[in-house]
Amino acid sequence: MQQPPQQHHRHSTGLFARIARLVRNRMAEDSLRRVMPADVQKRLADRVAASEKRHTGQIRICVEGGLPLSYIWRSASAHERAVTQFGKLRVWDTEHNNGVLIYLLVAEHAIEILADRGIARSIEPKVWHEMVARMREQFREGCYEDGLTEAIAAVTVALVEQYPAAEGAENATHSNELPDGPVVIRS
Repeated sequence: MQQPPQQHHRHSTGLFARIARLVRNRMAEDSLRRVMPADVQKRLADRVAASEKRHTGQIRICVEGGLPLSYIWRSASAHERAVTQFGKLRVWDTEHNNGVLIYLLVAEHAIEILADRGIARSIEPKVWHEMVARMREQFREGCYEDGLTEAIAAVTVALVEQYPAAEGAENATHSNELPDGPVVIRS
């Protein structure tokens, strides 16, 4: 698994800082409902499904309202949680090692894109950085669906370039190894 080299800092370990982080993460539930209503989830799933007809890679989206208490108390980063979800969602377990996880932690405005080793070998880290930067701009404006849609499109370009579907396979159904719908984790 490869991710862009970013600063994945641990949060402050003081009691006040932990409590403030806990409150922020618990209050994100209302934001999560606004960010990922059912109709947005459906459209994103459709976009992932359409994307995966063009290549043999797998794209997963995981949006989480807030971190679990155990992550907050041990001052774990959003990156650590994304790595955990990468494993739990089996993004690492695709036939060609070409799964990509787009992870968003709403409470902390954290964005992570993690790529399995097959795709990571052929994509420069700056490509992932640029995707995250564009998503961050969209999210700042409250355009979460647009940011995620743009990320799906950018990941699609990378996967089509490195792992194109077989000729004439656009209408064929090739192995869909992972579910297409976003995983929405509520606190």
